[in-house]
Amino acid sequence: MSKVKVVACSGIGKVYGLMAREAVLEATGRLAPETTETLCLAHIVTGDEEAVSRVAGCPCITVDGCPALCARKSVENAGGVIEAGFRSVDEMRSHRGAEPGTATALTDEGWQIVDELAQKVVAKAAEMGED
Repeated sequence: MSKVKVVACSGIGKVYGLMAREAVLEATGRLAPETTETLCLAHIVTGDEEAVSRVAGCPCITVDGCPALCARKSVENAGGVIEAGFRSVDEMRSHRGAEPGTATALTDEGWQIVDELAQKVVAKAAEMGED
């Protein structure tokens, strides 16, 4: 079985981008490395042949930081099949008033939100694997 591809936005300079990247790294590196893997969005955007071939026609999950949905759009443009998309900014709705941190460092609250988002990503990947 092929691993579910999980791609985060780059979101440089924004805490929501950092949250997206950390959630993807936690999901693919610690929680579900045997069923998920991540790819560098920059390689997908620039048309790197290996990166594009690894997402084209494959089930993918994207984790964006904001409503621009750069990861989602880029993976779709590369031929990836988007099975689910998450946005770290949406996770903040259930954490009103939380201070997640800055573009370079998360607070304890930020890490808690990242952990919750990573769990959602892993749960969706597991569901996709059952199909």
